[in-house]
Amino acid sequence: MPERLSLIMIKITKDTTLAKILEKKGAEKILAKYNLPCLTCPMAKFEIGNLKLGQVCKMYGIDLDKVLKEINKK
Repeated sequence: MPERLSLIMIKITKDTTLAKILEKKGAEKILAKYNLPCLTCPMAKFEIGNLKLGQVCKMYGIDLDKVLKEINKK
């Protein structure tokens, strides 16, 4: 249980991997709202542990600040 609690309280940053973010309840809906392509990409499933939010947002022109603000509210 302490591991789950720490995950809820962890602050998501540009350096947080998508795999770690997706462990947070409700995070997938927020990422989907911003059309993060990695959620539906079959190849990303192999790399999701290495893909960092900041890198993905930069590659696809997604507003990182907006994503971080919303995802850290949860």
